[in-house]
Amino acid sequence: MKRPFEVTFIGFLFIVIGVVSSVFHLWSGPLDRWTVPIAAVGIIAIIGGIFLLWGCNWARWLLLAWLAVHVVLSAFNSASQTLAHLVLFAVIGYFLVWSPAAKYFQAVRLG
Repeated sequence: MKRPFEVTFIGFLFIVIGVVSSVFHLWSGPLDRWTVPIAAVGIIAIIGGIFLLWGCNWARWLLLAWLAVHVVLSAFNSASQTLAHLVLFAVIGYFLVWSPAAKYFQAVRLG
């Protein structure tokens, strides 16, 4: 099955977010004990995005979990951040789980 546009867009979106996030946190200031774990979160987004493009079923669940963690963490900052992350979670969740594009993950692949 040909990869749906939605999956391609979401995969590249997570790759870009992961790269930008990791680079920003590694070079934005002095290294401290939180720099590496925060950069690792970006690396998880990159890995999830790459394997999502390859059609690995586990990658969509990894990225949804990644977003769910961001929804919870944003709740400690502000209601507007929480709402923004919640909307992203709902939209991306729809495309990865319930839309016709989700059938892309039913074929047997690397994961």
